[in-house]
Amino acid sequence: MHEIITIFVEAMNRAPPGLVALFMLLTAYGGVLVLMRFFGIYGLVAFVIVAILGANIQVLKVVQFAVFPHPVALGTILFASSYLAIDLVTEYYGSALARRIIWLGFCCVLLFNVFMILMLGYRPVDVETSGPEYAFAVETERALKLVIQPQLGLLVAGLTSYLISQHLDVWLFAYLKRKTSGGSLWLRNNVSAIAAAFIDNTVFSLLAWRIFAATPVPWDTLIYTYILGTFSARVFIALLDTPFMYLSRRVFRNSPHYAAPAEDART
Repeated sequence: MHEIITIFVEAMNRAPPGLVALFMLLTAYGGVLVLMRFFGIYGLVAFVIVAILGANIQVLKVVQFAVFPHPVALGTILFASSYLAIDLVTEYYGSALARRIIWLGFCCVLLFNVFMILMLGYRPVDVETSGPEYAFAVETERALKLVIQPQLGLLVAGLTSYLISQHLDVWLFAYLKRKTSGGSLWLRNNVSAIAAAFIDNTVFSLLAWRIFAATPVPWDTLIYTYILGTFSARVFIALLDTPFMYLSRRVFRNSPHYAAPAEDART
């Protein structure tokens, strides 16, 4: 299995990053619908949590895309796909539950990081006292520290932008649903996602790459690459999730977890 994964990763490394990004996007959106089909609201909750946790790890990897003048951090696609899951919750279960799931995701990420930091608190083994057969553990410890320890600033930036933008997305989606009497799904889906994406990009970029960064990126890079450049990608991502929103109606009605869409007039 390890060799199969290695071959797959090496093949993807040779592909254009844009193609890998498209594959990631379709996998994420498809995963949302599959989990909703078989697990209903539980599947959507699970996806939101996985997407947030995964995005907070992916953001540590920087990749050069042909459309951007500077390398950019990953995590945008996976994190953005959580908006589709939250919009589906708002559409079928109501915005009150969607807001609870947003806070649940926030708490899960915090708890996960607490557990990871406590794990690092255990004194690591060393080859001198434990023997050469545990040399792998030394390398693993070094890798874990590289992944987990530098995340504090990114974690705070990510959670702050997550709370602000996701609540805006839910509020705007529900507001437009009331104003259109439940119609124009494409309108409320795109407007809420694009507005939330701009806020998320702006807040996260300012916190992660200027305020909390050990070496702040130049302002022109921050504005044109991390905020506006990544936002243009977020607009494309938001537009591409519209077919999945419409497809969700058939998926949801064929699900054993089907229930009539929630009336959410109070939100």
